[in-house]
Amino acid sequence: MAGGQMKAKTLMELMKQHFETDEGKELCKKVGLVYQINIAPKKIGFDEVSYTVDLKKGVVTEGTSEGVKPDATFSFKDDDFVKIATGKMNPQIAFMRGILKVKGSLSAAQKFTPDIFPKMPVSKL
Repeated sequence: MAGGQMKAKTLMELMKQHFETDEGKELCKKVGLVYQINIAPKKIGFDEVSYTVDLKKGVVTEGTSEGVKPDATFSFKDDDFVKIATGKMNPQIAFMRGILKVKGSLSAAQKFTPDIFPKMPVSKL
């Protein structure tokens, strides 16, 4: 994104580190799904950056998943993604309001909660 880095990139970097901890490894065993997350700076569908969050292998990669079909795909604006990841916005309410777009398995999507994200001080974002 020109003119500044999206907050989601920082959050994804923290998530990579989280998956290397014992708590992160336990989370991966519990959830065991692959998510594709599309983050747009201002408007969903425009200038999106994609991330693959593999909760089977415990890895986060920038870009779409190669050879692995995501269980669910989410699209957000950057600020809304951060609100959901930090627990300031409920993902189900965001979905109902059209703030969050979902494709794929709805049962997999329901496991996409703030619990999958590392707890972090907002100052890092």
